[in-house]
Amino acid sequence: MEALFYFYRMKAIILPEKNARPSYVEVPEAPKSEGMEVLTVMACALNHRDLWIMKGQYAGLKYPIIPGSDACAALGSKRVVLNPGLFWGADECVQGKHFQILGLPLDGTFAEKVNVPAENIYPAPKHLDDMEAAAIGLAGVTAYRALVSRCKPVPGERLLVTGVGGGVALFALQIGLACGLEVHVTSSRPEKLAKAIAMGAAGGVLYSTPEWETKLKEQCCDGFDIIVDGYAGASFAKLVQLARPGGRIAVYGGTGGKMSDIVPQQIFWKQVSIFGSTMGSQTDFAGFLALVNEKKLKPVVDSVYDLHNAEAAFQRMESQDQFGKIVLRVSGK
Repeated sequence: MEALFYFYRMKAIILPEKNARPSYVEVPEAPKSEGMEVLTVMACALNHRDLWIMKGQYAGLKYPIIPGSDACAALGSKRVVLNPGLFWGADECVQGKHFQILGLPLDGTFAEKVNVPAENIYPAPKHLDDMEAAAIGLAGVTAYRALVSRCKPVPGERLLVTGVGGGVALFALQIGLACGLEVHVTSSRPEKLAKAIAMGAAGGVLYSTPEWETKLKEQCCDGFDIIVDGYAGASFAKLVQLARPGGRIAVYGGTGGKMSDIVPQQIFWKQVSIFGSTMGSQTDFAGFLALVNEKKLKPVVDSVYDLHNAEAAFQRMESQDQFGKIVLRVSGK
């Protein structure tokens, strides 16, 4: 009898193999399983994770796969959003061994239907439209855990957010402002700095220029209480230099590769704390949503594409031109 469920089919974006472009195809709907809910997707959003899955940059990848970690969806008559971090476990300090992110290995949200654990489903914020609500999940909970849960900001402190323009960095900027922090940013492009300052950042520098850390010191002579970074790499040593005594640095990504030339005395003598941070627990996601609702936060949406035009959305992300989230509107919704 269970095989009869596969009579139902849906449109979806699949990644057929490593380095293959996304394809818009018809696939079987997976049957509902215990503890899971089948959601009707209205909009979904890209993350760099989807791009890296396409390029085969994760261990144990099996193709074809439906990517996607974020969505605004319908559960019956209810409009919902998702915490894309699945099976966190009981320890708030660290994810358990069964933790995974929706879209790998479980098929993700780039489809008309998606199966999600019931515990990961939350009411969508009423002040957000479908495209905005689809854009908050992965980036928002990652930024919230890194900044709020890990670094525990105090109003009036000074925050540095690196690489503004990406989804996590923009949410860190918004959350920092909502928490009463003085926020500064770095970026590779002057237009992105200008947009961040228009959003409320107190200042910023281009990290693509020589001695950018010196320019930041000129803006903030005594450094930063909190730094939120998703790049790491050789430039991380400069972040340690920029941290104030008692400062906290949260690292949520490592696209820059290995850290080098870090002076340990600058860490222990200044009592600097360095926190690793990945995604977020159900507690983190609930706290993030509460802040979104209380402060009426809205994600920055860079662009919206129809689901069948996902390849253009992936190209937009590859270009690194985006400022904010790239969203897919599901066809017919």
